[in-house]
Amino acid sequence: MPSSLSSQNHSLPERVYRWFSWAGAYAPILMLFLAILVIGSLSRALLVAWQFDRVAETSVWPSIFLHGLRVDLIMAGMAVAPLVLLLPILGHRFSWTAWKSLAGLWSLIVVFVFLFMELSTPTFIAEYDTRPNRLFIEYLNYPKEVLSMLWEGYLPTVAVGVFLCVSLTALFAWLMRPWSRETNPGSYRKAVLVWPIVALAVFMSVRSTTGHRPANPAMFALTSDALVNSLIINSIWSVSFAIYNLKHEEGASESYGQMEMSEILNEVRSAPWLSNYEFESSKYPTLHHQTPMQARARPYNLVIILEESLGATFVESLGGTPVTPRLEALKESGWWFENLYATGTRSVRGIEAVVSGFLPSPARSVLKLSLSQTGFFTLGELLKQKGYDTGFIYGGEAHFDNMRSFFTGNGFDGIADQQDYTNPAFTGSWGVSDEDLFAKTHEDLQKLHASGEPFFRLVFSSSNHTPFEYPDNRIEQYDEEKNTVNNVVKYADHALGEFIDTAQNSAYWKDTVFLIVADHDARVWGDELVPVKNFQIPGLILGADIESRRIETVTSQIDLAPTLLSLMGIASEHPMVGRDLVIFPDEPGRAIMQFNDYYAWMDDRYNVTVLRPDQEPLAGVYSRETGSTQYLAEAPEAFTVRKALAHALLPLKLYRDQTYGLPD
Repeated sequence: MPSSLSSQNHSLPERVYRWFSWAGAYAPILMLFLAILVIGSLSRALLVAWQFDRVAETSVWPSIFLHGLRVDLIMAGMAVAPLVLLLPILGHRFSWTAWKSLAGLWSLIVVFVFLFMELSTPTFIAEYDTRPNRLFIEYLNYPKEVLSMLWEGYLPTVAVGVFLCVSLTALFAWLMRPWSRETNPGSYRKAVLVWPIVALAVFMSVRSTTGHRPANPAMFALTSDALVNSLIINSIWSVSFAIYNLKHEEGASESYGQMEMSEILNEVRSAPWLSNYEFESSKYPTLHHQTPMQARARPYNLVIILEESLGATFVESLGGTPVTPRLEALKESGWWFENLYATGTRSVRGIEAVVSGFLPSPARSVLKLSLSQTGFFTLGELLKQKGYDTGFIYGGEAHFDNMRSFFTGNGFDGIADQQDYTNPAFTGSWGVSDEDLFAKTHEDLQKLHASGEPFFRLVFSSSNHTPFEYPDNRIEQYDEEKNTVNNVVKYADHALGEFIDTAQNSAYWKDTVFLIVADHDARVWGDELVPVKNFQIPGLILGADIESRRIETVTSQIDLAPTLLSLMGIASEHPMVGRDLVIFPDEPGRAIMQFNDYYAWMDDRYNVTVLRPDQEPLAGVYSRETGSTQYLAEAPEAFTVRKALAHALLPLKLYRDQTYGLPD
């Protein structure tokens, strides 16, 4: 044992250090390696205990801990690798002080980061039903909104998490104090001689397999429950892999498989609603001419009301909680969608589908990608070319999710956001209330109608968002506690209903088509690989001369824009591949859903095909009655996989080649 400890009464840190002192210069490496294993295993054990009902139903229980240990070994190896590489240079007595300082500082930083990510995990799971992932990274770009949300909705949890993170890091620093006082570096010759063995061990720990590819999260996707799969890995790896994918996302969908562009286009164009169109553009492979069933001398105006986080789970007639009575009361006033599905779980995914008719992909939404900030197709650009006044009205800050940049670069003349409201009735973490939003919208529509110029407005609500803030004395609360998702949805429904009542008694109503649709459900989660139930959303088209109709066929958000153009009476050339439900109301529909790294295709008979990165596709059958998908032992049919794969590969190819737009 080093002499620096031999003459002292042994404190706890000194007794702990005695277990590692034999390793000499390798001592901090060994301490850090084991600390990561302890943090990962303890966190996983607590998370499994919390979610035990879900975990116990899967095939990986109780081997989840062995699989998890393998993941922790990967991350522990990555964490110590820099120190292992530097040890031959700094591990001798001439640079001993520098080695102690570097190894100690690096160890504290790594332990703090691991603790921070694991302590952040329960709150993230409670909100998104998975470990921190890409969404965690994207939210870091909006500190004001996120900090406000955490302060209002999760302050006690955040305070406890910060306290534990700092305290446990300080505990680790305390245990490493004897190392910082160590004066004996041990034998440098022995350290160098064993270095190749240590380096090989670290390499094997990181690679974790003798196969052709090193271990990746797909190897640990062992169940049909996405949450349980995420518990197997650890949060730092989940986020690190998300960062890696962000840098390589233009080819992200290729992990599902590969097809030639000609084959992709043949599959996509073979849809019944596209098969008779001519695709003559050499630059825009999906560009075609859409003729409405009824041409109008003066096409209608358009208002799209995108409701934040309003899934079918809040609509009684769609099997949800009865907190949208005003929306339900409007069902007989227009086209009511009984089988409409969102393409994703984020607002930007809903926006790209509804406004651009763009297919989803495992990459970020095109609202955030660099090549789509100009020259990318939107209804705004199409209608602007036809003389419409186009604009976006939002209650929060339009820079969020890069909406302002995307809209202004792609056909939207005006942007109204939180800074444009004078004396709003209520302001929360995410902006002004929905009643303020609709008051501004009504004022804007009145002015536009009076001018005689055709108009298009995209109106995006924000009240229905964590931490569920809304003004007092507006609704009879559904839940006794005020700030709950059910209550805020009921408030958003109240504000929407009041606006529609006002609009129906306004001059612009008879000349305007309104679409009310959700961007996604509030919480898309469950014990399934793709929780199809939580992708169902309400949709309603009304206004002008729209008659009452029930749309029962399976419908995707990408079908809405072509349908709206047809109802408005606009003949147009565009690249959208969705279905015009005016002309093709009875063709078998399909839903397309992107959930994390999984891509689901559901046909009109509720057969589900799930594409998984670097794994074989799965086949299942969705039941609307139970809201669950029963996955089958046999593989999905080849033609279904081919159709799903073509639609999964197409969007990023169009984005990368910048061929989803309109001719100059």
